[in-house]
Amino acid sequence: MAQASTSAIPPIHRVLFLNSTRDPYDISVVEQPTPQAVPGSAVIQILGAAVLSYAGDIFSGRKPYPYPTPFVPGSSAIGRVAGVGSDATKLEVGQLVYFDCYIHGRDDPDSSILHGLFYGFDPSSNKLMENEWRNGTYAEYSKVPLENCFPLDEQRLLGSPAEGGLGYNLADLSYLSKLAVPIGGLRVVDVRAGEKVIIAPATGAFGSAAVVAALAMGAQVIAVGRNLDALEKVKSLGPEGRVRTVQITGDVTHDVGELTKSGPADVFFDISPEQAAKSTHFTSCIQALGRGGRVSLMGPFMELSLPIMAMMGKDITVKCKFMYTKEDIRFMIRLVEAGDLKLGQAGGVQAAGLFPLEQFEAAFDTAAKMGGPGMQTIIAP
Repeated sequence: MAQASTSAIPPIHRVLFLNSTRDPYDISVVEQPTPQAVPGSAVIQILGAAVLSYAGDIFSGRKPYPYPTPFVPGSSAIGRVAGVGSDATKLEVGQLVYFDCYIHGRDDPDSSILHGLFYGFDPSSNKLMENEWRNGTYAEYSKVPLENCFPLDEQRLLGSPAEGGLGYNLADLSYLSKLAVPIGGLRVVDVRAGEKVIIAPATGAFGSAAVVAALAMGAQVIAVGRNLDALEKVKSLGPEGRVRTVQITGDVTHDVGELTKSGPADVFFDISPEQAAKSTHFTSCIQALGRGGRVSLMGPFMELSLPIMAMMGKDITVKCKFMYTKEDIRFMIRLVEAGDLKLGQAGGVQAAGLFPLEQFEAAFDTAAKMGGPGMQTIIAP
């Protein structure tokens, strides 16, 4: 019988353990037995795990995300394979990988969770997080599904530019977790090189990542927001002339005029928070599209009133997207390894901070305060 392949995994490791939802936090760093690889899984050593800007609200209970307690929280991460199950065919111990936290049921792809973060939308999804995939990546080691580990070309990504590498560091690679979401939304409406893409709001963590992703896909970007200072930061994410900014005023006629100064747009990508459900920018951005325009909606959990007559008159297509596909992740990694999708300083992206497990409160606070354009916070066990 084939045996699982492992490196020298220690018997005990440190984790950030959430006991219950309580404000401010009922979380502490504890020692637990290190997970072992079984068929269908890999154990990865966590090198850096992303921190959402609202992580503090989620794990204190102020933002009511459903998850089982107690458990180890976490998110997508950069890791190194420490062990693989006996059914692994390509993944090897020692490989640098991107772990994607969006896990699907193998016998029901409609069942899904966000590992270490979100239960899912139905009882069958909940099973994934209640049992096998309960514990996330805010830990020294994490057991994850084989199919959620994406090998990275370490020499290309981390190697010296003098030797053909891109010169990134591990913190730079952690930005993949921000890019993955908008790439899913941009690809679902088939963004093509040379097209004009309106991105709103472009000033948050995922909106600004959408700007970086759309530029890498060859698009021109119209970045939309209300904060002029933040919009200027977004503009700096792209080369001269590739990013134009428009401040939303609430006057639909005026805003459409600003959006269409260089002609109608091809795509409108939106990743608004639920508080923006009644914002006028939905109408303005849709009316700024040309005939056959496409709309990608990724904003969570809100009901919208859209300008249906205008949409019908221009044959506008609307698609709603939650997260992304595995092929979207592979596409993203190919863009990065080719040098088209810029990370780190080259892409105008910087780390607000890298924090050990014990400094989780500082990590959550930093992510909340510095979650703007091109910023990321990382827990590095």
